[in-house]
Amino acid sequence: MSQAEKKQIRVIIADDHALLREGIRKILSLEPDITVVGEAEDGDQVIELARNTDVDIVLMDINMPNVDGIKATQVIKEEKPGIKIIALTIHNQEEYLFELIRGGISGYVLKDVRPHELVKTIRCVAEGEGFIPPSLTPKVFHELNRLSKKREEESRYHFALTERELEVLQQICLGLSNREIAEKLYISEKTVRNHLTNIFQKLGVGDRTQAVLFAIKHNLVQT
Repeated sequence: MSQAEKKQIRVIIADDHALLREGIRKILSLEPDITVVGEAEDGDQVIELARNTDVDIVLMDINMPNVDGIKATQVIKEEKPGIKIIALTIHNQEEYLFELIRGGISGYVLKDVRPHELVKTIRCVAEGEGFIPPSLTPKVFHELNRLSKKREEESRYHFALTERELEVLQQICLGLSNREIAEKLYISEKTVRNHLTNIFQKLGVGDRTQAVLFAIKHNLVQT
């Protein structure tokens, strides 16, 4: 199937600089499978356009008047989650990356990107893929790992499990019996049973299987 025969990718360009919008529009006009269906110079305009236009992708500048791109992204994704958003940003705005990811962006493109790379990103996102510049990938993984550890710590705190109870819960998830847990942790089987009773009560479960499923779901143990 040729590019011309493919389903058109409908794009809105949101940026407060008319010259940049014009440049992007000209680049995209050369592509037979991409159509610019609207332009916006501030956050309010792009939100309104997204509400009333049949659009697939919004190219979203971060710093815009009235409503910034981060807030506009959040509003659009809440109201029309099917619309995909590609953030347009300059190098010194990388600190916004994680807030944009939480807001639901599908791609993140630096404004000095080459035209063919912008087009490729739009097509990838239209196909359901995500895109982040390779130079930022290590930062993303670092932040995701940090957030994962933070959520794990918050979960443990929320359910008020002691360190020993967490150790017992971990062994349960590994399939160990009460006797095996007692031997591994150098405690008595009676103590293991007491810990299990406390664990079940704190997690609101009735047996070992439910405790294991709960622990995995809430990141209480290492899997």
